[in-house]
Amino acid sequence: MRFKKTKDEEPRLGITPLIDIVFLLLIFFMVTSHFHMASGISIRLPKVTQRAFNKDSEKITLMIDREGRTYLKGDVIDLKKLATELKGLVVKEGLIHLLLEADKDVAHGKVVQVMDLAKRAGVLSIIIAADWKPEKVL
Repeated sequence: MRFKKTKDEEPRLGITPLIDIVFLLLIFFMVTSHFHMASGISIRLPKVTQRAFNKDSEKITLMIDREGRTYLKGDVIDLKKLATELKGLVVKEGLIHLLLEADKDVAHGKVVQVMDLAKRAGVLSIIIAADWKPEKVL
């Protein structure tokens, strides 16, 4: 008795599961990625080896560029207006943590003047930003 030979189908890779996996990976990376909000102000931060604060905490950003111009939330502001603006933020939002990003070439006196002004306005704490590079252990 002869049986008919059935032709076996060649195994092939379905594209539908691959598309599903690609979309799942895309969603995963979109949800877990952090976007750095750059303000467009060019400053070079000093280098440090120890981290001092949690990056995820709420804070107000104050920047001082190389020429000594002061920026609050990305807008140029002079020191007289800065004092009133910080007082208004303290009244509006309560206790504020101020992140001070000053270019490493700014005069020390300018940074101290801004810090003093912020403390008089009622700012709870001033965090000085720096580029963090972990120490290499040999």
